[in-house]
Amino acid sequence: MYQKNWENLANAIVEKAADDYRNVLKNLKLDPFSPMALRDKKEIESFFTSGWFAHLTRVDGKWLMERIQMEVR
Repeated sequence: MYQKNWENLANAIVEKAADDYRNVLKNLKLDPFSPMALRDKKEIESFFTSGWFAHLTRVDGKWLMERIQMEVR
């Protein structure tokens, strides 16, 4: 039971990061020089390539970023 709870939490963290990344990319389309959006983009990309991300999921972080970037284009 506890394992499933941890998996649900890990999935929620990854999904939230993906949603945040999607939103920040959309914001950068509107304002490419937004300091806050650029900072958030860098922070989320760092998370996607971190050991912590790899610990949470088997999904390749770089692949996920590319998929979201294609989606937002």
